[in-house]
This record gives sequence, C-alpha cells and structure tokens, in this order.
Amino acid sequence: MNKLKILNDPIYGFITIPNSLIFDLIQHKYFQRLRRITQMGLSYLVYPGAHHTRFHHAIGCVHLMQKTVNVLRFKGVSISKEEETGLYAAILLHDIGHGPFSHAMEHSIVNGVSHERLSLLFMERLNDEFNGSLTLAIEIFKGEYPRKFMCQLISGQFDMDRADYLKRDSFYTGVAEGNINSERLITMLNVVDDELVVEEKGIYSVEKFIIARRFMYWQVYLHKTGLAAEQLLIRTLQRAKELQHKGHKLEASKPLMYFLQNKITLANFNDDTLNIFAALDDFDIISAMKHWQHDTDFVLSHLSTMIINRNLLTIKIKNKPIKNEDLDLHIDSLMRTYGISKTEAQYFVFKGSISNQAYQHNHKGINILHKSGKIEDIVKACDQLNLKALSKAVTKYYICYPKLKS
Repeated sequence: MNKLKILNDPIYGFITIPNSLIFDLIQHKYFQRLRRITQMGLSYLVYPGAHHTRFHHAIGCVHLMQKTVNVLRFKGVSISKEEETGLYAAILLHDIGHGPFSHAMEHSIVNGVSHERLSLLFMERLNDEFNGSLTLAIEIFKGEYPRKFMCQLISGQFDMDRADYLKRDSFYTGVAEGNINSERLITMLNVVDDELVVEEKGIYSVEKFIIARRFMYWQVYLHKTGLAAEQLLIRTLQRAKELQHKGHKLEASKPLMYFLQNKITLANFNDDTLNIFAALDDFDIISAMKHWQHDTDFVLSHLSTMIINRNLLTIKIKNKPIKNEDLDLHIDSLMRTYGISKTEAQYFVFKGSISNQAYQHNHKGINILHKSGKIEDIVKACDQLNLKALSKAVTKYYICYPKLKS
C-alpha cells in the first residue's frame, strides 16, 4: 500500500505525508477522532466558517515542520532521520489529547486533567502499539531531549503549533489581522548553540506574528460571545454531572455517560478510561444537549436550549473586577422571575476574568540573530515600542447574565 499520500489543504496547497510511520499514526483511530473535534470549540457561533478541526491543524503542523527541517538542514544544522521522524510524530500528536470542544471538558467533567497530559498518555499508548517508534517523539514533546531547539519547535514562543493555528484560524474565521507569513518566518529560522533563533532580516515578520497573536486573542479566542458560549457549555456539563450523581436519569452516549457517572482525575485515568475518552467527541455533546433541552430540570434544559439555539447570555467586559452587588442584583432578578433557588440562578449569572499576553518575555523567548553574531530577545532587538507593552499580561473582567423578558 502506498503510504506517501498527498493531501490538499486550503491553506498550504498540497501536503505530503513524509513517511509510513506518520501515515500509520494518521490512520489510527485515536488520531482520526480529531476529525470530530473542532479546533476552536464554539467559536463558530461567532464566526460561521470556524468549523475546521484539530485534524486539519495537526496535519498543517507536520507540513510546517517538514519545511523547517529542510530550511535548517540547508543552513548546516544536522538533523538525523530518527530526529526528523521524532519531530514529525511529536508535532502530529501534540493535540491528540483534546476533548470535545477543546477546553470545555477540562473544566467540567474531568478534574485537573489537562489536554497536554492526555496527549502524553495517548502518545505512550501508541508507543507501545508501534514497538517503541515514538520514544524520541515523546522525549521531544516533554521538552527532555538534549537538543533544545527541537523542543522549542514543538513548544515555544514561535513553534509550529502557533505558526499553523494563527494562519489557519485567521483563514477560517475571516479575521485578516491574524494572517501571518509563517513560511517567511520559517525561512528565517536558524540554530545557534542548540537554541532556535530568527535571523535579523526576519525581525518584522516576528513583530507581525506577535501583534497578530494579540489581535487573534482579543478578537477571536477571547471574543465575548464565544466566551459566553464556552462558559454555558462548561456549566451544562457540570449540571449534567451533578444531576447524574443525584440519581436523575439522563440521555447520553455511553462514553459521555461514563464521565458523567464517575469522578475522573489523573490518578484514576487508566487504560480503560483512555479508551472511553478516545470514543468521545463533539457529536456526543451536541447529541446529549439536544436531548437535555427537553429535560425536566430547569437549569439543564435552559442551558442546553441556549447553546443549541444560540440564545446566549448577555456578557459585559470591564477593565475593573465585577462587584458582588452587581452579581447579586441579577441573581435576585432571575430568582424572582423564574421562582428558582440561588444555587440554580448561579448557573446563569456569574463573573470571571480573561487575560491576554501576546509575548511572554523571559520565557522561551524569540531570539534574534544579528549579522554581527549578537543574539538578543525580540523585545530588545526591535524598534517597535509596542512590543514591550505586548509582553505584559492584560486582564479584563466579565459578568454574564440572561436576557430577561421585560
């Protein structure tokens, strides 16, 4: 069987699968599940085109990694065949642990189990199946491989993950401000003392990359309507779990029911749990909410209906923390209108905060290689005063409450 297939991607055109191991990993049921996990959660409720999947993104990352390997080899950086395959496998599988609607699962029906940790569990399981072929990939993924630049290509301030998702999410949302020239950035990459650097002539492309990241966070990833939708989904799953524990009969698929019935933490996330998690995707959640719309529980039925029909909460974003009095005002109003308890009302009225830091200064930074051989952080190297400001975290505060009929 010919395993060197060519895929047609709307962003990069034709993508070649580099070798048979990568082909076999793509074909595996664990990876195929990513076709049923949206890359941007419920963002399609704001940007109708944002229906692309984690599968799209992972394949795009492999394509960019192939270009990076070729560029670095051309510049005299030695990368063995084994290291090359390790890089491809690590970037292909870096998001394999994402649950339905990405981050919503981590905050609702599993406790303290991050998608990064789940990705590692999947990779270790696949390594057993593939007779140790992923040992090097796992080392790189964990950041433990001695050649530091390889770890930076998987997880860093400019890695192949960010290089793909900014360009891809910009394309599918139609938000042009996020469109970066990832191929030019890759062409400017080099390695000095085993650390990733960007050659001086790529400095403006790096500036554009950091600014594009800031735009995409405020305009897309932290868009207030998308934020309200995600918070509703988290609360829907939390309510379903609470009801299930009280003996309330719910309709849900077997994999989803398993997570609703059991308290799942990292300590009890065994091989059986991993297999059940691997059977869980966006369709389980959507299907369940379609049933839950008609449930007898006021909270669950209303939360589910709001998401299915896109009749979301009002959300206000402020520069200062929300006062408890403002929250209580809306809770009291909701309790009076619907005759529900304070605990029930708090599912619909809540506050929180969001933070955006486009560039993390002093944390796996982006280093610029000057023609003189001097290396310095992008914030010091560029003449864009704005970049220093972008390396500081900006926090905003939000309050959500329902639109009450007058």
